[in-house]
Amino acid sequence: MSTPISSDKAPEPVGPYPHARRVGNLLFLSGVGPRKRGSKEIPGVTLDTDGNILSYDIEVQCHSVFQNVKHVLEASGSRWENLVDVTVFLTSMKRDFARYNKIYKEYFPDPATQPCRTTVEVGALPTPIAIELKCVAVVS
Repeated sequence: MSTPISSDKAPEPVGPYPHARRVGNLLFLSGVGPRKRGSKEIPGVTLDTDGNILSYDIEVQCHSVFQNVKHVLEASGSRWENLVDVTVFLTSMKRDFARYNKIYKEYFPDPATQPCRTTVEVGALPTPIAIELKCVAVVS
């Protein structure tokens, strides 16, 4: 049996899925991007009139996506330190990995609470973003 979770602070999902599902004491987050709730605004992204990316700031997107993950964790009764696995999707490993990795390290400074992590490059994400996280956490 699983329980769907929705956050009133995280951006609305772009498809028919919940922010997260709780199964026992595990929490599975759907992919979380850097969008802002209640709008299509993507922090750090400049689009042309056709919706194509003109430029983006991966650092701004990283901070925003981490905040959105925190919102979902809080709505689920969990917290940042309870993350056990993070899959990171980047649209440009070559351009963004070093800066993303530096910021990631700031959010997980304690080796005792660092989750497992996998980072992969993808050709595109569902909205004009450069990063998305897929997370698993423990609910105490």
